[in-house]
Amino acid sequence: MPQQHTLKNPATYAGIGLHSGNKVTLTLLPAPPNTGIRFRRVDLEGKPEIEARAEYVTETQRSTTITKGHVKIHTVEHVLAALAGVGIHNAIVELDANEPPIADGSAREFARILREAGSVAQNETFEPFRVTAPLELTVGETQMAVFPHNGFKITCTSSDRGGRFTQYYSTEITPETWDKEIAHARTFCFFEEIEFLIRNGLIKGGSLENAIVIRDDAILTNEPLRYREEFVRHKILDIIGDLALIGRPIHAHIIAVRPSHHANTELARVLTSQMRKPIEAAQTFAPPPAQPQERPPQEKPAEKRPAAANTVSHTPDSTEALIRDGATLDIMQVMRILPHRPPFLMVDRVTRIEGNKITALKQVTIGEPYFEGHFPGHPIMPGVLQLEAIAQVAGILMMRQAENAGKLAYFMSAEDVKWRKPVRPGDSLIIEVEMTKSRGKIGKARGVCSVNGEAVSEANVTFMLMDR
Repeated sequence: MPQQHTLKNPATYAGIGLHSGNKVTLTLLPAPPNTGIRFRRVDLEGKPEIEARAEYVTETQRSTTITKGHVKIHTVEHVLAALAGVGIHNAIVELDANEPPIADGSAREFARILREAGSVAQNETFEPFRVTAPLELTVGETQMAVFPHNGFKITCTSSDRGGRFTQYYSTEITPETWDKEIAHARTFCFFEEIEFLIRNGLIKGGSLENAIVIRDDAILTNEPLRYREEFVRHKILDIIGDLALIGRPIHAHIIAVRPSHHANTELARVLTSQMRKPIEAAQTFAPPPAQPQERPPQEKPAEKRPAAANTVSHTPDSTEALIRDGATLDIMQVMRILPHRPPFLMVDRVTRIEGNKITALKQVTIGEPYFEGHFPGHPIMPGVLQLEAIAQVAGILMMRQAENAGKLAYFMSAEDVKWRKPVRPGDSLIIEVEMTKSRGKIGKARGVCSVNGEAVSEANVTFMLMDR
């Protein structure tokens, strides 16, 4: 199998962020094998890091934003595309602001500093994710299809809603074609979009120095087009960067029509889910880990007991420590608390815990197994599964009490249930739950599920805690 690679030397580039307008210095650093790509905010206390993974994507309007806890990094796609394009598997991306520099709107400067830094092979190998069956995804006006392929190929068609500047391009993605055919393609927008972008604070650092503007049939740019099909090639650049959030090189042929960051990252989530299925199956059928056996009493070494013998200490990994005010939980931490497992785990991340309230997220992907029959050609998330999501999130909140740790929350009843709007693939389901009563083994909670700020379902649920 091929070896993993990291940078031979650090690389630095300074500029401004396209959407934030902030001055920023980016530094790419070598990283140990199996690190993957991690973004590090050196301007924040503790220098928090966010792994470049699809599960952390929270915003996709004009760019891709990843979030972990209260830390956000905007417009990650160009840096990720450059690292993937040259074949860097492990790197730390240090930033002293919330967005990488936009440079000239392409990935050319990132490709340049990566070439200057060089790469080095590492002792660990990697296995590309090989798509074995065709996959189709429709998100809004975007259509994407994935086919098995011995390599990484992207075929793309781009245009605006009026069909203007329709362009087509297809290429195998290798370090050579990346640098020659894709890396120099600049970002672009249509003139009529600019007012909206400015009003929503999305291009504070934008200018003709870092973007192409299309007005009617005219192209406004400070230099000639770098490629005849520069617009669609930049769309391919974005696809490469967004699919890098899978965390592994991919062997597949991607066919995209009018792609967007929202559709790209949704596809990354679907492929990530497929990639993890063999691992989950292996864990399901693996025997439980052996429990350490206690020594016979006579073999126990003598130990000094503290003066406060009745004090109970909790390690940072305990359930109580995880479910604390202000905490956020990733999927691995959620699975340490809940007994549910895919495909019946309805919580991807807990984004806020505050007193008797909790907020969680479920990314609804086209890969969910229930969409095969509910309904073919018109996929809708079953309302009862939204109800189940409310119950699971409420169960997490109940586990913050020490006496409840390790118990199971059994769903007993639901009242005042309302389903207001359909939930479809691509939606981010926000689950907000408030505990209204907790006495002994019985808990009651009020839950609301929403998409884009609109309530889609709500209910009052009752459940009982039982020993496993």
